[in-house]
Amino acid sequence: MRILGIDPGLRNLGWGVIESQGSRLSHVANGVCTSDGDDLGERLLSLHNQVAEVIEAYRPDQAAIEQTFVNKDGVATLKLGQARGVALLTLAKAGLPTGEYAPNRVKKTVVGVGHASKEQVMHMVRLQLPGSDPKGADAADALAIAICHAYYGGTKQRQLKEVRA
Repeated sequence: MRILGIDPGLRNLGWGVIESQGSRLSHVANGVCTSDGDDLGERLLSLHNQVAEVIEAYRPDQAAIEQTFVNKDGVATLKLGQARGVALLTLAKAGLPTGEYAPNRVKKTVVGVGHASKEQVMHMVRLQLPGSDPKGADAADALAIAICHAYYGGTKQRQLKEVRA
């Protein structure tokens, strides 16, 4: 099974693709989508187009995305939610079953500690996916989300398909 992990963000959206064969995991690709444009709509469209290109290029069977956490900055949380919504829409349009995971669950799965640092996540992703060289912390987080889905996801996820009129 090929899994696309997404770490949503308005400025930088991390993505990572892994292969899961039973308990064996291997790295396929990873990267960061950087939003372009002057206004919010253009930036969100840019993210949609880039995620669609990743899906087209790597043909995942399933996807996983990090849930939004609410922090003290309400505006930042709303912007993160909008980027996450665009990513979820793009995944649904592609017909990908998608798992959603809390940041603490991802960290606990990959590192063993729910409040692990970005450096610890990066280190453990490199250990669990030999040969991977994450293109930054966002890409490492996306690979960690994909790893989490490999352990907890599977066939229980609903499959969404776009219906055209």
